[in-house]
Amino acid sequence: MDKLKTTDGIDVAGKRVIVRADLNVPIKNGKVTDATRLERVVPGLKALSDRGAKVIVISHFGRPKGVDPELSLRPVAQTLQYLLGRPVKFGEDSIGAAAEAAVQSLSNGDIAVLENLRFHKGEEKNDPEFASALAKLGDVFVGDAFSCAHRAHASTEGITHHLPSYAGPLLMEEINALRTALEKPQRPTAALVGGAKVSTKIPVLTNLVAKVDKLIIGGGMANTFLQAAGTNVGKSLAEPEFAETAREILAKAKEKGCEIILPVDVVIAREFKEGAASEVVAIDDVPADAMILDVGPKSVAHVTDMLTGTKTLLWNGPMGAFEIAPFGEGTFAVARAAASLTKAGKLVSVAGGGDTVAALNAANVTDEFTYVSTAGGAFLEWLEGRELPGIAALAR
Repeated sequence: MDKLKTTDGIDVAGKRVIVRADLNVPIKNGKVTDATRLERVVPGLKALSDRGAKVIVISHFGRPKGVDPELSLRPVAQTLQYLLGRPVKFGEDSIGAAAEAAVQSLSNGDIAVLENLRFHKGEEKNDPEFASALAKLGDVFVGDAFSCAHRAHASTEGITHHLPSYAGPLLMEEINALRTALEKPQRPTAALVGGAKVSTKIPVLTNLVAKVDKLIIGGGMANTFLQAAGTNVGKSLAEPEFAETAREILAKAKEKGCEIILPVDVVIAREFKEGAASEVVAIDDVPADAMILDVGPKSVAHVTDMLTGTKTLLWNGPMGAFEIAPFGEGTFAVARAAASLTKAGKLVSVAGGGDTVAALNAANVTDEFTYVSTAGGAFLEWLEGRELPGIAALAR
């Protein structure tokens, strides 16, 4: 990480600067419905533009199978133009004559967005010819999409073999936040890991028990741990085939001196639907015909109390089925407690992952956390301790 260079101090005036951003945002009826990712990339693009660079923004959008007008970046470029408060040109392709024409039309300080990279198979295959065609459009490359850095694609890894390559400000912001939480944290540290399944987060849990002082496990994955310890979880979502894995993680945590925190009471229901009749029971009183759908008030109080003695919190995954009322209350209460401690300067809170961001947004506390990453897969792979190809390429 210390090998990463930024464009600070580099003269970019008149240079064609290709910026790999993440413009993969939700769209409905041709309109962007959540512009968070675009808002975050704006300061970096403005800075390059103000320094006289010819800024060329490249990104994927969705999962097209070849050219698909429904997955054109044109409406995204229009929203970006609005957020930037300055004109944004649009290239009808990401390579070839149309892309070259868009780039040639740029004056110093101008910005263009090129069409969806994934309209070409060479992007995801990290095809050297496609990477070379992209590189021809620029003089300098800036990787500013942490959320895409776990993929060795032409626009994240391949292009770095052809151009002087730098880390963008948003990428550095994400890396510094994660390093603060995981590599150089203020102790004691805690990680809250939730979500549906243990199977998707085994490497994350294994890595975290060796690094944090306390590990709070919530969501459906907590049921697998409870079941592995002999607790009856009724009809709740669980993975009995991963019981042995859960026991191994518990043993490793004990060996490393990491305290595992599981729910002590839960919110149960017989139906998984909005407004279903629910009740709170102790964890060892779950009826055989009921489902655990959220953590109970005693669990919330225990976690909240634990957070008051914590200096750094890393959060990935909700504690219950937060999308359906009333099963988000546990997640929201813990989120508000973490936000309040952060606001008071008592806690460094770093969160990430799609469901996590949605849950924090629903609790209206996203802006009160120290840092919230919009990355999903890249955030998880970082928590697993894996090398991210897009970042390794920039460091190289």
